[in-house]
Amino acid sequence: MGYQPGNMPDLSSAEVVDFSIESGETRVRLKLKDGSVLEVKMEVTHILRVGNDPTTGLPAYVVQSTNIVRLASCPKDLRKAPIKSGQQNSKQPLPGFS
Repeated sequence: MGYQPGNMPDLSSAEVVDFSIESGETRVRLKLKDGSVLEVKMEVTHILRVGNDPTTGLPAYVVQSTNIVRLASCPKDLRKAPIKSGQQNSKQPLPGFS
């Protein structure tokens, strides 16, 4: 398995490592300048062992994750009426964001 510090590891020979969560959830709560509040949580999906660091001999890992974002609150003046099905609108909402 080829791991070189500072270079992208070769994932073709990486080994998937099972894991369990040992401590609680961590969410970051962000207050935006427009008054909205977002909550962001990182969720680990996979961990790959890509070899060992040649200088220390310690195992090297790649962590694959995704961010889960939730709008906790927003000012009323930022809200708009939802677009109803069949309603004509020159600005079509993006799929999943209507």
